Amino acid sequence: QVQLVESGGGLVQAGGSLRLSCAVSGRTSSRHAMGWFRQAPGKEREFVAAIRLSTYSTYYADSVKGRFTISRDNAKNTVALQMNSLKPEDTAVYYCSAGRDVSSVAMSTHYDYWGQGTQVTVSS
Repeated sequence: QVQLVESGGGLVQAGGSLRLSCAVSGRTSSRHAMGWFRQAPGKEREFVAAIRLSTYSTYYADSVKGRFTISRDNAKNTVALQMNSLKPEDTAVYYCSAGRDVSSVAMSTHYDYWGQGTQVTVSS
């Protein structure tokens, strides 16, 4: 069993930065991938970024590539999402996720565990 708790959301102006953190408790291993997804009102949940714990390979949606960075801190057992150059279209609830033996990191259905979400609002 894995528990995930997100923090760090808030209100920021366009062009600003936020850092989301996901506290991970329970057992994870190199077979796991950690992901960030987001869901805006009236839209489906979409992939943002992911990291494989086996290789620390990172993956990003085209819409955030070059602006967002996902990272893993083993000492703190957290996964962070650094978000720079934020745009109003980044406004959404952001969810942390974990899955074992994830074949496609961009598919939300491949993840087993989810946090409760944290709101990010970017004003224009």
